[in-house]
Amino acid sequence: MKSVVQSADRRRVETPNGVMTTLASPTQGMAGQAVWRVDAKPGMVGPVHAFDAELVWTWLDGAAVVELGGERFEVAAGDTMVLPADVSRQLFADSAAGFAAIVVAPPGAEVYNPGGVSEPDACDLAPKDAERIVPPWIR
Repeated sequence: MKSVVQSADRRRVETPNGVMTTLASPTQGMAGQAVWRVDAKPGMVGPVHAFDAELVWTWLDGAAVVELGGERFEVAAGDTMVLPADVSRQLFADSAAGFAAIVVAPPGAEVYNPGGVSEPDACDLAPKDAERIVPPWIR
């Protein structure tokens, strides 16, 4: 059982919008939760998506607007937001600073397209149409 995840052993996944760094997960540190850091590029506009599980986000730096179930929330360093399961969301990073956040989710949490249709410019890691996937940073 390896309960320490060394900095050099962290899983780092880069997408067009930023970098997700797994800090602990079932396959890293044998954790009962997935914990990762998001470093979003300035001006990043994330895809509309949903998770089948609750996620907790804590912003460390920068700022963002989170559209959650049709409501807009402005968040900044020090703020924490609970994003409920099966609610559509989209994140918009601050145009000058981007943002850094820590996210916690249950292992195996699946992401999906709420309408069952992929965005035309979706990256290779995004779910396709009605597909549900566990992102690599949660595994």
